[in-house]
Amino acid sequence: MKPFTYLRAHSVEEATAAHARLPGARYLGGGTNLVDLMKLGVETPAALIDISRLPLGEVEELPGAGLRIGSMTRNSDVAAHPLVRAHHPALSQALLAGASGQLRNIATTGGNLLQRTRCPYFQDVSKPCNKRSPGTGCAARDGVHRDHAVLGHSADCVATHPSDMAVALAALDADIALHGADGARTVPVTDFHRLPGDHPERDTVLRDGEIVTAVVLPPTTPGTVSLYRKARDRASYAFALVSVAAVLELDDAGLVRRLGLAFGGLAHRPWRATVAETRLMGADPTAAAVDEAVRAELAAARPLRDNAFKVPLAHGLARDALATLARRAAAAPGAA
Repeated sequence: MKPFTYLRAHSVEEATAAHARLPGARYLGGGTNLVDLMKLGVETPAALIDISRLPLGEVEELPGAGLRIGSMTRNSDVAAHPLVRAHHPALSQALLAGASGQLRNIATTGGNLLQRTRCPYFQDVSKPCNKRSPGTGCAARDGVHRDHAVLGHSADCVATHPSDMAVALAALDADIALHGADGARTVPVTDFHRLPGDHPERDTVLRDGEIVTAVVLPPTTPGTVSLYRKARDRASYAFALVSVAAVLELDDAGLVRRLGLAFGGLAHRPWRATVAETRLMGADPTAAAVDEAVRAELAAARPLRDNAFKVPLAHGLARDALATLARRAAAAPGAA
């Protein structure tokens, strides 16, 4: 590990000011991803600005039963919070599926959003990788890519985003609150992560020096149900081959009033299934309707040599998740 400067910030303003005056600085929260990448030589920051003590570690109920989750809130605390479990169970389920208890006890909400791909070529500095070193090539395209993207990838990168939490947030229509040199702004989580295009080194739309300060969840209405499901190679402590988060609300006639559907493990970012959602809005969520809508969503998939299995796996997960939610919504319209 290369030497670096370390300082601890006591306010968001102090942190952003330090970042502006320290070239090559990175923010340090829980460190569960960044420190590992530093050990591998993938990340070589000249300075670490410790933001773990900033007063951003609370879950706050907002008017109308929305929630504001501070970016330094530990994943274990968010997963166990009564309001999250009651109103946004998909988020709690995603966090519990995402890592070991030890990691959840230290990993932060902001850090979870900003974790980088687990592509082995990205993590191996002896291999070409456009995400790590732009212009060097993508070794995964013709190499080992069973776990890689089938949607939204480019000639420059086929990596997938590893976060379970971000997939749930995409389905839940969350917003990301940011603070930087130009002040505060809010970005929908569906716009926060980028597809690779010609610049796979840019994971998000964060501006230089910006800090994630909170995740904001909108209010839920009675009868809204949600869940998160994940397919992986082993039962625990594994990244998703495919995951799905779904949020559903039916009207009095049993037709879809609200639908949020997002996939993980398929793309460079959580994949919001807008094609499927559009087809199902206002419709009776029958097995045939759901099957047709999900099939239309996945028609854009471009599998690589060894990962075509992800397309039918995603189809099956989404179909079963929506069938489960439709039954819950119909049987218990007042349930969350």
